[in-house]
Amino acid sequence: MKIILLIVIAIVVLGASGAVFLSMKSKSGSAPGLVNGALAPCPSKPNCVSSEPGTPASHSIAPLDGDSWDKLPDAIGEAGGAIIARTDSYIAAEFETSLMRFVDDVEFRKAEDAVHVRSASRVGKSDLGVNAKRIEQLRAALSQ
Repeated sequence: MKIILLIVIAIVVLGASGAVFLSMKSKSGSAPGLVNGALAPCPSKPNCVSSEPGTPASHSIAPLDGDSWDKLPDAIGEAGGAIIARTDSYIAAEFETSLMRFVDDVEFRKAEDAVHVRSASRVGKSDLGVNAKRIEQLRAALSQ
């Protein structure tokens, strides 16, 4: 019985240590920025969504309305994000997940008739849909 308890404790400690390591690792790095004038493509991992043309359906999300650009900074702040880079046609923001404090990069590119968006986790494989939900929450806030 004691051996089983020790094994369970070891697994919990290792799991917690791994989560803390990933959380710390996610705090280093930055948003990928623009690649040939567009937001960087999503990696193959299911923790990214993008509205850029050519995005595979598994990562695709609709762009924001073109008239939402000027409202974005306030919406990002109200949603808990911090803008880390901004130009006339590009915004990069960081969001931290509530539980483990993982950092996600959310980027916006102003196009002629839309605002393209990319939201991705810096570490891990799955985000349990957090990035897509975040964009939809921003979309709802911007439509008010």
